[in-house]
Amino acid sequence: MKRNYPIDAITPILDKNLIRQVVFHEAGHAAAIHLYNRQKQLPPVYFQISIKQIDSSDTPYFVNCAVTRDHFAAIVDGGCLIHSLPVTLIESVINGQDTFRMAYEADMVNLLVGPLAEAKYVALRDDECFNKHLISINALHHYGGTSDLEKVYDYLENFIADPGLQEEKLNELLNQAFEFIETPVYWKAIENLAAYIQDNMSDSISCEDAMAVLDASKLVVYSKIGHDREQALFYH
Repeated sequence: MKRNYPIDAITPILDKNLIRQVVFHEAGHAAAIHLYNRQKQLPPVYFQISIKQIDSSDTPYFVNCAVTRDHFAAIVDGGCLIHSLPVTLIESVINGQDTFRMAYEADMVNLLVGPLAEAKYVALRDDECFNKHLISINALHHYGGTSDLEKVYDYLENFIADPGLQEEKLNELLNQAFEFIETPVYWKAIENLAAYIQDNMSDSISCEDAMAVLDASKLVVYSKIGHDREQALFYH
């Protein structure tokens, strides 16, 4: 899960706002992988947040470095359930739904949460409105989401033959991703992980460290409401 940079190759990343966009994007992916999957009672999956040094100098990360469209500064490695789901769970059922379908849908939601988290950060930073009626699938391209969307479309083409049903499913999953980042406890977790990433610019942030930051954000307890919806309750 990487963030694309639609900027010119000679443009140095000196803008602190762009740095924050990057870390919110990756924090969104990581938070969804850990917390959304757990909400859906899916098995944990390994990931790590890798920090890529763009140039070969010894300058600190993000300082006086240039980025091309084919490069990225941070990436969430791993995190895809569909590639790591134990064989024993592939044909199992959770809450009346087959685990395999839940896994590939969760992977797509986790991909969408990254650019959505970046979009929300930008809206809050600029004191603008942010709601699901203002964010379309195509708008995610403006928040580093091109690579993420390519993977989502690849998922859809592999699992759903009908183009009309693909579009219907995509809109459904976008709504789920939006609901995730609009849940206060999850957004707080994303904010905390984004701050942690920016404060720890190293070669990588381990899965264990990222999970610890996310879990420490709030004590999360899930209570069932309605049919398949769950509400995250949080306590100080």
